[in-house]
Amino acid sequence: MKYWLMKSEPDCFSIDDLAKLPDKTTIWDGVRNYQARNIMRDEMKKGDQIFFYHSNAKPPHLAGLAEIVSETPIPDPTQFDPKSQYFDEKSSAENPRWMTVKVKFKKKFKDILPLDRIRSNPKLTNMKLVQKGARLSVQPVEKKEWDEIMAMIGHTNLAY
Repeated sequence: MKYWLMKSEPDCFSIDDLAKLPDKTTIWDGVRNYQARNIMRDEMKKGDQIFFYHSNAKPPHLAGLAEIVSETPIPDPTQFDPKSQYFDEKSSAENPRWMTVKVKFKKKFKDILPLDRIRSNPKLTNMKLVQKGARLSVQPVEKKEWDEIMAMIGHTNLAY
């Protein structure tokens, strides 16, 4: 099992939006960065755990947990839709350029974990999230970083 952090702007798609969906499941569509696509296509596997991160929020923060539930990556359908802001005219069903995975809501944190608190933890100085220029919307999290953040959140901070 691997660990990941996936970013979403809460005014576009929040952890609450994910929790309200049928089966609390959706595809992680609209990613248009090759490195993030490669992670979803080549590295994410069913059962992998996700920190759901609200970017462009005041303050930016970890909001909860999700899980990869797709067996294999799937073509992002928004790339084929001319009405979508994520349409890619160079992509085809035979040769899709953009891949995605299905994610499922697990838990929402009762209290958010702000980026400043993560940054101030000396055990997390190497975490991708706190690195200068690390803007990737899908990024790996090391097991020791996952464990440290879970300890920071504490079991009493998990809403079910």
